[in-house]
Amino acid sequence: MRHSRTMEVASGITMFDTLLGGWEGITGAYLVSGTRPALVETGAQTSVPVVLDALEAMSLGPEDLAWIVVTHVHLDHCGGVGDLALAFPRATVVVHQRGAPHLAEPARLVAASAAVYAEHAPLYGGLTPVAEDRIMAVEDGATIGLGGTRQLVMVEAPGHARHQMAILDEATGTIMAGDALGVRLADGGLYPAIPPPEFDLDQSLRTLRRLAELAPETLLLGHYGAMAEPQEAIAVAMSQQSIAAEAAWDAWRSGGAGAVAAAVSQVLPLAQTVQSPQAIALWERLGWAPNNAVGLARWAERRAASEA
Repeated sequence: MRHSRTMEVASGITMFDTLLGGWEGITGAYLVSGTRPALVETGAQTSVPVVLDALEAMSLGPEDLAWIVVTHVHLDHCGGVGDLALAFPRATVVVHQRGAPHLAEPARLVAASAAVYAEHAPLYGGLTPVAEDRIMAVEDGATIGLGGTRQLVMVEAPGHARHQMAILDEATGTIMAGDALGVRLADGGLYPAIPPPEFDLDQSLRTLRRLAELAPETLLLGHYGAMAEPQEAIAVAMSQQSIAAEAAWDAWRSGGAGAVAAAVSQVLPLAQTVQSPQAIALWERLGWAPNNAVGLARWAERRAASEA
């Protein structure tokens, strides 16, 4: 098994790579220290051995972890939660209230994810159910204490998914944003993350404006790591999502769902936007770009229905 490198990205916050598929630079997890430490993001179920190894290397024993926090219930972010809950029996699992039922009874989530991921589904695995009494279903503004005065604040962050939260560490001004901004693989550029079925442009832009208003000192993505200039990154994300969505809307009205992918690739070409050959290769291995087109087509269908 490959071992994950760790890096302190803010005071008391350590990032490590969950090595999805054995590849570096795709999905990160964050350990926030305290007398009651929290793990934010678990990665996929297939990454559990890497996560356990990383936490052990950071001297975290089975009785030491107090919180396991998932930003949203997509398997690349939450698939490991059930196995990690078993490995850390004192930890409480924190999730948006809309996502909580899927952790307790994950069969529908796993089946829907397999349909979206298609031939890539084995890369993620499934999700071991979490006992209901271990789950803390939260709303916007909920807090969890890490000991002393340090706490994490849950910030409702829909757009990418209705059940997404961003996590604010008030002590350092750090926001762990899940997929709210999009994806930056390896050393590449930022690119939208718009999988089916729940993307909503208006909600996403409201989320990004709210994150900007929180003025984060450090901004951490689920995919992957810290953004050097948080406000600039948020502005880029807003522009990219708006450009992609409006191109998809025009294409859907004129040519239907089948016209969306070509229209988006014309206004926001993956290779020219991401630039890094390593990052482009990861996008191709993962198959996430085609899912963006499907997600945008679903969004266009809902927009048309709401305007009818």
